[in-house]
Amino acid sequence: MSQVSGPSGTGKRAIPGTLVFDGDIAQDGYAINAMCYSFNSEANRKKFVEDEETYMDSFNLTDAQREAVRNRDVLGMLSAGGNVYYLAKLAGILGLNVQDLGALQTGLSLDEFRANLLSHAVTETRVADKGRTAA
Repeated sequence: MSQVSGPSGTGKRAIPGTLVFDGDIAQDGYAINAMCYSFNSEANRKKFVEDEETYMDSFNLTDAQREAVRNRDVLGMLSAGGNVYYLAKLAGILGLNVQDLGALQTGLSLDEFRANLLSHAVTETRVADKGRTAA
């Protein structure tokens, strides 16, 4: 991992290929994350589906956040401060699952993303109490 310079001049960890989500970005993404958190309520999910624009207005999303939601642009939502754990709530409304989000984030088709996951799969299971490998 490499270091990137933070606001105070201290290094922050950078993981290649990922967007850093820190306190500054969390503040920038507060509106979209608050909106996505609201989707814990079925009534709020229904309100969003009925009128996305009005729902986004009620959370004061930025122009970039609104555009990303309208376009179903997961990378745009992340870039605009969205946290993937909150965005997963929006993904559910849109009929997407975690693998769909992964495919969108990586630019792969869903089938390519799944194949990539399987290519890195662990094929053995450890039995916790004895540390043995189970077939």
